[in-house]
Amino acid sequence: MAKQAETLFLEEWLRSNSGRDGSSGPPFSVSARAIIHAWTELRDSLQKQSFLPNHFQSLRTLFDSQSSLYVADPQARLLLSILSSSNLSLPHESYPLFLRLLYVWVRKSTKPSSVLVDSSVEVVARLFSIQFDTRKSAALFSQGILLLGAFAAVPVASQHSKTVCLELLCRLLEQEYRLIGSSEELIPDILAGIGYALSSSGMAHFARILDSLLGIWSKEGGPRVNVSHGIIVLHLIEWVVSGFLNSRSLDKIEVFSKAFIEISRISYIPFAVVMAAAGVLRASSKTVLSGVGLDAVSSLRTCAEERIEAVARDLISKTEGSTNLVNDPEVACLLQCVSVALVRSGPVSCRAPLLTCLALVLLTEIFPLRKFYTTILNHPRDNLAGMVNEVKEHLGSVLFKEAGAITGVFCNQYVSVDEENKGVVENLIWAYCQDIYLGHRQVALVLRGEEAELLGDLEKVTEAAFLMVVVFALAVTKHRLNSKFAKENQMEISIKILVSFSCVEYFRRMRLPEYMDTIRGVVVSVQENVSACVSFVESMPSYADLTNQKGFSSLQKMEYQWYKDEVQTARILFYLRVIPTCVERLPNLTFRKIVAPIMFLYMGHPNGKVARASHSMFVAFVSSGKDANHDERVLLKEQLVFYYIQRSLEGYPGVTPFDGLASGVATLVRHLPAGSPAIFYTIHSLIEKANNLCGEVFAQEVDMWKNWQGESQPCKKILELLLRLISVVDVQVLPSLLKLLAQLIIQLPKDGQNMVLNEIYSLVAESDDVTRKPTLVSWVQSLSFLCAQATSRSTSSKGLESEENSASTSSMGPLSWNRISARL
Repeated sequence: MAKQAETLFLEEWLRSNSGRDGSSGPPFSVSARAIIHAWTELRDSLQKQSFLPNHFQSLRTLFDSQSSLYVADPQARLLLSILSSSNLSLPHESYPLFLRLLYVWVRKSTKPSSVLVDSSVEVVARLFSIQFDTRKSAALFSQGILLLGAFAAVPVASQHSKTVCLELLCRLLEQEYRLIGSSEELIPDILAGIGYALSSSGMAHFARILDSLLGIWSKEGGPRVNVSHGIIVLHLIEWVVSGFLNSRSLDKIEVFSKAFIEISRISYIPFAVVMAAAGVLRASSKTVLSGVGLDAVSSLRTCAEERIEAVARDLISKTEGSTNLVNDPEVACLLQCVSVALVRSGPVSCRAPLLTCLALVLLTEIFPLRKFYTTILNHPRDNLAGMVNEVKEHLGSVLFKEAGAITGVFCNQYVSVDEENKGVVENLIWAYCQDIYLGHRQVALVLRGEEAELLGDLEKVTEAAFLMVVVFALAVTKHRLNSKFAKENQMEISIKILVSFSCVEYFRRMRLPEYMDTIRGVVVSVQENVSACVSFVESMPSYADLTNQKGFSSLQKMEYQWYKDEVQTARILFYLRVIPTCVERLPNLTFRKIVAPIMFLYMGHPNGKVARASHSMFVAFVSSGKDANHDERVLLKEQLVFYYIQRSLEGYPGVTPFDGLASGVATLVRHLPAGSPAIFYTIHSLIEKANNLCGEVFAQEVDMWKNWQGESQPCKKILELLLRLISVVDVQVLPSLLKLLAQLIIQLPKDGQNMVLNEIYSLVAESDDVTRKPTLVSWVQSLSFLCAQATSRSTSSKGLESEENSASTSSMGPLSWNRISARL
């Protein structure tokens, strides 16, 4: 925070801290020539005793240049002379400008004349005492409060002048407070004047001014209560208290402590008390005192924390600690203020009511997704412009920008409260994850393709909500998953975290270390226990729920297609990635009834990433099963293989990713028992698929076979897979594989045969398997001979027209055999 001495214009500092523009002046600059000319015009006005439109324009020029303007004592004397002249008829709108220029003088002048300051106070006091009723306006009121406060804070002002300023300021605040509510953009100016006054007043005026500051918000016609105004109050009190602490003014600290403790007992609007208390905490957390000063500050901090806790406890009683009951605008605003207060206060003692309030504000005010979803789903789709504006406004709000900081305070409070209150907020967060999953599913399906802008803005909110959930879950993991808690409790909380993460997986847009650390921590707890694994799997949506829109009244008129439900797909993708880590302990029946149907369903998903995850699930299951029920698991694996191959090949090429299919086939031939019918079925199916694919390209792409290493066609990929199986399948299956492969290769064109034979030569030559290598050598020699024979018969049947090609084939025979011998 800037120290009091460094704050030139307090109102600008308050605006900048509240998220508003830091300057109330215009953004353009005024030339030095224009400023000199403006002063000349005003002197001319005084000399001629007339105030014409050109003089008002000169006054406006000086006002516009206030950020760079320096007003010296002679110029201040000129302004006072014009204001006090009885012969000049000044327009009403000129008075706020004159007062502003006097304010610039008194704030920028390092040592103004004490006589001139006292004269200025007399002129301003006369203006407000005699003429204010006829010239009453919000602008004049705000500039008057600002100037009176600034005069009271000038060190060279006489005590009489200070008393006059403070008395007049108190009277204006007490009698004309309605003007504050009529022009809220001027509130920083008014509160800055109050701040100046508080920094320089004694006990009598201090209590009255503080009473006005905290009391105006509850008065009829007073200013509106909102977070932005609350932040201004917070930083105003911070500025005042910091000034006392930095100057070691123990008497003023004592005055403030007595006044604050006294007013805290009075029934002020909670909004003002909370923000003032937060200002006290923020200021006191940045200053180190000792002795009497330390005692005074300690008691002040204690009082401030108790005030905030009391307001939080009252809020919880009104909402009953439930996010569903936060529907009162006043309650919602107060929740927002409590959260901002706790973020900007610095270190605050951990108290259960504060934790619950932070949870409520995060789930209902900072990430009000449930409210947004309800409004959108109940609103006509052709009239959502108001909703677009509301979401954009929320994204730009101070509260949303503080989401990260509020989440940090929330997690800090969570660590230190009792276990009962920890459990309460945990359940609130986990339930919220379920709610926004269901809500966003419907909204995404309704808006997609129609309201892309609204959906994009909503997902900015959901992304921030995801980050909040992850950070909180990591805090829970660090606290709960240790030896202090029973294994059952650890497993329960681990499952809840995983389920919650699955619900918000769609909103994950980056790879977070906190996310990965949390998942690693909870997965360890789950995979150690069979019942925990089963509970986690059973939390997955059922096949029936995934494939229909049951329960979505807003989608009854729409055709539901499960693969277009991106929110649901992201959740299932999370399960497909996590379940393999615990599939070893998953009972066969659970996998068969719950996991397998969903796994096979999403193998047909058009998103390659999702389909690959399904294949990885199959690979994990087939490679698992070193337990007592090994025979039952093997039987289930063999049963699933038949449908796996059918499902995979019917989607290839197109939907089925080849790398997923290849890994699945390689895994099943390695882990199923030797000679398993499922392996024979797999090989027959692959050969049949290769036959079909190769037949489709024979007529269309004659040159495809000339370059094996080029862009692989689907038929080439299947052939490559079959060739790799030669060195993987067991010796009981190998003869069948070789026979079927030979039949397939013989049917290929000459270029295709040569390319495949080259690959086989390399494979056999590099093999160090002494069991199968003799068989392979014999087979490849026979295959080469058969290919040569097939080519010879084919070319001789073409007659004289093909004589040249036939001769070429015959001449290549011996060369091929020599090559075989050399490479093998």
